[in-house]
Amino acid sequence: MKINSEYVMREIAGDTILIPIGDTINNFNGLVILNELAKFIWEKMPQAKDEEELLNYILDEYEVEREVAKSDLDEFLEMLKKENII
Repeated sequence: MKINSEYVMREIAGDTILIPIGDTINNFNGLVILNELAKFIWEKMPQAKDEEELLNYILDEYEVEREVAKSDLDEFLEMLKKENII
């Protein structure tokens, strides 16, 4: 999956945060704080060919029902799409 290169992930004071850089700073006023699952998804996105592969990564890593994992993944990806992060 394609991530907007004007967002970087940083660890700050124990939190994992997506920070806009470059021209994106003018369009996105804020930060995105990632929980453990969102961080995992973010780290796997560059190597995943599609959402199904991301879902399979989650299911391999966490003990969670497929429907719950899919719902969480969909919610996170929808937020990223809405903010033009992906």
